[in-house]
This record gives sequence, structure tokens and C-alpha cells, in this order.
Amino acid sequence: MLIPSWLSRKAEALMARFGLSYEHFVGLRYAVNVFIATTIVWFVLAAISDTNPIWAIASVVAASDPEPAEAGRMFRSRLVNVLVGCAVGMAFLLLGRGNRMMIPLSLAVAVLISTYLVRVKTMWRQAPITAAIVTAGAVGHSAAKPFAVGLHKVEEVIFGCVVGVMVSWLMSKVQIVKKPAAGGGA
Repeated sequence: MLIPSWLSRKAEALMARFGLSYEHFVGLRYAVNVFIATTIVWFVLAAISDTNPIWAIASVVAASDPEPAEAGRMFRSRLVNVLVGCAVGMAFLLLGRGNRMMIPLSLAVAVLISTYLVRVKTMWRQAPITAAIVTAGAVGHSAAKPFAVGLHKVEEVIFGCVVGVMVSWLMSKVQIVKKPAAGGGA
């Protein structure tokens, strides 16, 4: 997005006045990204009567990044591991029928599959987290409901990831301060 040059000059003068580097600006942009994406997730889920959007919000933070290439890489890695955790969690829902002892076992199996079979190291902690969300979210529900509850939690996680990546990408188009040339300090 084309930003008026006067705005860029003012932003750069403000950064110089306070001794801020480009990295400081990136941190500010990340905070703005998280604010916007979290607001979107919160209101969209509230509109569909989702009473606890915490997993979607956590996913926004995990998938957001001020650099869109990094946000995309994190999204892909997170998605792969979410799918592993979802599959493991659902399998353990079938095996355990809501038994609380299935939770630690499902987490351990998700870690083993993620680290030894899938091997997408970035965000590999997401597999056991998702297995926990799926299995723990379904504990205490009737036999027919665990799958619906588990899938709903995974939908929240994926929705948060998508919103986080989209906001990161859109906000990367708004460049108020230019990135310093490679090798040039800031």
C-alpha cells in the first residue's frame, strides 16, 4: 500500500527522535497485528455464540508475525501439527470414550508421531496441544458429543491461525517505515 511520503518522513523522524530502530517498529506492528486479529476473532466467534474463543485467540498469537513469509511458514507448520493432534485426539476419543486417562496418553502419542513421523519441527508442540484440546474438551460429554466438541475446538484453532496470517499479510502491505538495506545497521 502506498503511504504518503510525508507520513513516512514523520514516522522516521519520530523513530530518530526517540532512538528507535526498525526492530522497534516491527514489534509495534506485531502488537497492532495481534490487536486487530484478536478483535476480529473475538467478535466473529461471539457473533456465532462461541462462549470461549481462547484457543482461537492463542492461535492468532502463534500464527501472527510482522513478516508475512514467517507468518506463512508458521501457519503451514502449525496446520500440519494441528492435523496430527486432531487425528490423535479423535482416535483417543474413540478408544477412551471420554476417559480422563486418555488425555496424557494421547499427548504422548501425538508427540511421538509429530517428532518421529511427521518431523515438522517448527510448532511441533502444537500436535500434543491440539490432542489435549480435542480430548480434554470432550471429557464429560455424552458419547455422541465428544467428536463435535473436539472438532469445534480444532475449528477454532484453525480459524485463529487463518485470521492471524491474513492480518499479518494485509498489515505487511502498509509500510510506514522502510526496512533498512541488508548490512545497514539500524
